[in-house]
Amino acid sequence: MDLNAKNVVVTGAGSGIGAALARRFSRAGANLTLADRDATGLGEVVASIEAARPGTVHSVLVDVGTEHGNKSLVESARDAFGGVDLFFANAGVAIGTDLAATDEHVWHVALDVNFHAHRWAAKHLLPEWLERGEGYFVSTASAAGLLSQIGAAPYTVTKHAAVAFAEWLAITYGDRGIKVSCL
Repeated sequence: MDLNAKNVVVTGAGSGIGAALARRFSRAGANLTLADRDATGLGEVVASIEAARPGTVHSVLVDVGTEHGNKSLVESARDAFGGVDLFFANAGVAIGTDLAATDEHVWHVALDVNFHAHRWAAKHLLPEWLERGEGYFVSTASAAGLLSQIGAAPYTVTKHAAVAFAEWLAITYGDRGIKVSCL
């Protein structure tokens, strides 16, 4: 995909893979809406991109572990740049251990951030994309989404769910112009 002048959203953009994606997409000429729940990390990434390409980056401090957070993120990206061409669902949490040692709250957080966030984002992106006949959804699912990470039940299970969702999304909407990739 040629990203020059495309409108791209990256979640979990305040550090790690998300920050690297944001910088790479900026170098490719994209307009960016960057989201994270860590204001400090997000601010540093935004400042570095803004210094190189002023006016091409918009930040949203948000918890994508809620439907409201995803809806407001998509709306904010539309308000900033007019639409979303590529949504990169990168935010993730590596929390929890095994069944006996992992609290129920940890399972809920892992499910909300690692899986439901993808579903909620797609739910709010699809009407626009289907109307246009194009859109690109990419998710970070980790090798744990294909294999199992020993000692990390919530992470493994939720990353498997993210892979399954990406596959379902591609099968269901691929013939209607929606592209899907899973990293």
